[in-house]
Amino acid sequence: MTTAAPAGIEATARITAVPDGLGGTRLPVLESDGPLALRRTRAAGAYARVTVVGAMSAPLGGDRLAVEADVEDGAALAVDSAAATVALPGRGGTHARYDVRLTAGAGACLRWLPEPLISAHGSDLRMTTRVELATSARLVLREEQILGRYGEEPGTLTTRLTVHRAGRPLLDQELSYGPEAPGGWDGGAVLGGHRATGQLLVVDPGFERNPPAAALLGDSAVLTPLAGPAVLVTAVAADALVLRRVLDGALQTFG
Repeated sequence: MTTAAPAGIEATARITAVPDGLGGTRLPVLESDGPLALRRTRAAGAYARVTVVGAMSAPLGGDRLAVEADVEDGAALAVDSAAATVALPGRGGTHARYDVRLTAGAGACLRWLPEPLISAHGSDLRMTTRVELATSARLVLREEQILGRYGEEPGTLTTRLTVHRAGRPLLDQELSYGPEAPGGWDGGAVLGGHRATGQLLVVDPGFERNPPAAALLGDSAVLTPLAGPAVLVTAVAADALVLRRVLDGALQTFG
């Protein structure tokens, strides 16, 4: 008799941010689910702040996790996480999914600044981030991937970031790393032997009047202006600490 592989967890956490009428933002929807626990934390100014707290080890192979955040017209939301997300192998040998879906309306501001995603040896994670922005919305989004825990080889990781502004494509980028990725991911044209990689995307209507210029940010990072108006900072580094220093420098400038 064949025993079916155990099913993974399916969970979707949801956030809705709206103006409170007093110059701030309230959260009428803050729904945790499964391993995705959402906590409202202290913020400054008009922003409401939400911290994602992992309630258990996830994502494991077979898991289907999602976070949805809707920032309505005129609201301001900052989302971070309490710790890194670690992709781990599951018992069934199937891949995990982690989907992030973000929307920001007219005059809305969204800061999406989670801690890194760590691809542990033996894991297989497919992650997508989809963003829909109104013309006057502002976005600050950081992604960081660490390939393997200390001293281990990475798992397989595929990430895709898709951003639309006013219904038109602004950025569509897919990256794959690890043993099941297409060849060349660790070569000189991609990671060049580095084990930490990340990007900072800033979409700001103010860039239409004063767009930043392309620039090198050290030996392994670059700032690229995008039509949109937006800038994308892309970096590779030896480890998570060096990567964060590079992205924090860009965040201080443009965030």
